[in-house]
Amino acid sequence: MIELENVAYAYSGEALLTDISLSLPPGSFHFLTGPSGAGKTTFLKLCYGALRPTSGSLRLFGEDLAGFDRDAVAMARRRIGVVHQDCQFLDHLPVIENIALPLSVSGHAVQDEMDNLHELLTWVGLTGRADALPPELSGGERQRAALARALILSPDIILADEPTGNVDWEMSQRLLRLLVELNKMGKTVMIATHDLALIRAAKAQVQARVLRISDRSILSAGADL
Repeated sequence: MIELENVAYAYSGEALLTDISLSLPPGSFHFLTGPSGAGKTTFLKLCYGALRPTSGSLRLFGEDLAGFDRDAVAMARRRIGVVHQDCQFLDHLPVIENIALPLSVSGHAVQDEMDNLHELLTWVGLTGRADALPPELSGGERQRAALARALILSPDIILADEPTGNVDWEMSQRLLRLLVELNKMGKTVMIATHDLALIRAAKAQVQARVLRISDRSILSAGADL
């Protein structure tokens, strides 16, 4: 679903990532690890088309990103749900409307999707928080709302950038279980994290490939957890 061949990315002449060749096949589960500042977020941005490679080939759903215009990138991104590290919301809108924003942007009639919205809120454990404003949410609730927003268009791929970075261990495990469940439904999942304990805890739940950023490239750190 995402294929990279000899991909490199540089910013202002500085190489941030170099010579990356890997693929994320349908239904696979991946952890991307490495220290803060290693380039995990940059790599995820390449995967969902927010950045384009400086060199090399990156294919999304079988098509070379180099040939995508702005509309084609937007269409591809509807098939990729992204859970951002900073969980930005519009503070004046209730949770349910924040989660529904991708529907509005993509031209769907939100009112026709209310059953799906409430079902999704139930699935992430936010049934009673639909009308709450984002500043009223705890860190764990914000992360679950961010996951719900990433899922609202039923994407094929889920990319999560440090989704457990600002929550306690119990909530980390809850978020991990949700992502594992999505993978069991057939979704391709990649979690960027520097939390090795989280990766070890996933061992009993999912078979995953662990990737590690080192010296601006990505190496396999083991097929199975």
